[in-house]
Amino acid sequence: MPRDKLVTGIDVGSSKITTVIAAVDKENKASVVGVSTVDSRGMRKGQVVDIDEMVAAISAGIDSAERMAGVSIGEAFVSAGGSHIQSLNSKGVVAVSEPEGEITVEDVKRVIGAAKAVSLPSSREILHVIPRGYTVDGQEGVKDAIGMTGVRLEVEAQIVTGATTALRNLAKCIAEVGVDVSGMVYAGLSSAQAVLSETEKELGVILVDIGAGTTDIAIYADGALSYSAVLPVGAKNVTNDLAVGLRVSLESAEKIKLMLGEKPKYAVTGDDALVKEEKTDKKSADEIDISQLELPEELKKVSRKTLVEGIIKPRLSEIFTFVGMEIQKSGFGGLTPSGVVITGGGAETVGVLEVCRTRLQMPCRIGVPVLGSATGVTGLVDELASPRYATVVGLIQYGKANAIPRRDLPRVPSFANMAQNLPLKFLPKLGNFIKGFLP
Repeated sequence: MPRDKLVTGIDVGSSKITTVIAAVDKENKASVVGVSTVDSRGMRKGQVVDIDEMVAAISAGIDSAERMAGVSIGEAFVSAGGSHIQSLNSKGVVAVSEPEGEITVEDVKRVIGAAKAVSLPSSREILHVIPRGYTVDGQEGVKDAIGMTGVRLEVEAQIVTGATTALRNLAKCIAEVGVDVSGMVYAGLSSAQAVLSETEKELGVILVDIGAGTTDIAIYADGALSYSAVLPVGAKNVTNDLAVGLRVSLESAEKIKLMLGEKPKYAVTGDDALVKEEKTDKKSADEIDISQLELPEELKKVSRKTLVEGIIKPRLSEIFTFVGMEIQKSGFGGLTPSGVVITGGGAETVGVLEVCRTRLQMPCRIGVPVLGSATGVTGLVDELASPRYATVVGLIQYGKANAIPRRDLPRVPSFANMAQNLPLKFLPKLGNFIKGFLP
């Protein structure tokens, strides 16, 4: 493992902080060697509100993951969320440096730089500049312009921005632990990396990542991210409603919500047993025994219909109403035939698919991170196969893609190489020039 490059992803959420350490080999395959999840403190709705508590929570998560992996990390990719995240589409146009030659990497960098030159308030900074498509001499729909021949190169890019203070506060918390930030990644983009297929992105799809305090929306059209937004509501609002409705603590309400979201398991040993179990289930379908949760409020039984139909679904309906408003605002509502993919911890809430189909009138599915040899993420991945870990798995995939050094970056020549390339007749003059500065 020492020869492998370590890639670390830290998903800093409102309810939990998940740290994943992976070793990336020469074939760019990541093997997860350390995983930890701790309760989040000092963050509300995706923004830091208490730096000391946030630093303590992040430190505990990193220490636990390092002990499991047996390594020490120095840098990490960090998820960025919160309602301060915004997006806009921009265009850039440049002339190809060699009109009779091919479009080079430098030309692509220049046109992306031109698209990046937008007027932003001093309180905001750019997180991502994602090309949606290139146009070469009027030919639209070009996915990769490098190597093509043309004189005019255009790009349409999606620019994701965030509030400078929110991003710097989060970066400060990571730095206080002694870890450098390799890059901040919009949480919606990171989750999309983990759960969306290339076919869905090409056809058009809407990713809805329901976290505890916020809901991230990422809309893909023609294979590229086309719209990003964050709503200041999440699964914690459902927990709050349950706590108020049942008059229990937030911890007890969270346990009840998770229990309702679990799929029922039927132990069938024969036809008679199945019939008997179905009859019993119909008879007491509305009452749920929660005595095994051992709640401090000593609540024994609750009405499933009251909780699901009366408390949970109305709040989910409100969340997806806001999602529908964002889809309408984006203008991409009719360009997403793949429908909606729901991920994040809120995707495990009971009734979420039913409410989504009803409110948005679109096909919906639960997005689970794709792991294994197909995606190049292996190792300790059993506990990561859950919607709540979509963001951190996406961080590993994002980091894996950036782990290999870019070949297009210019190398700084060493002094020895420069001296070798100098003509011999200039060497005495160079020596005399240097002696002139000596005392």
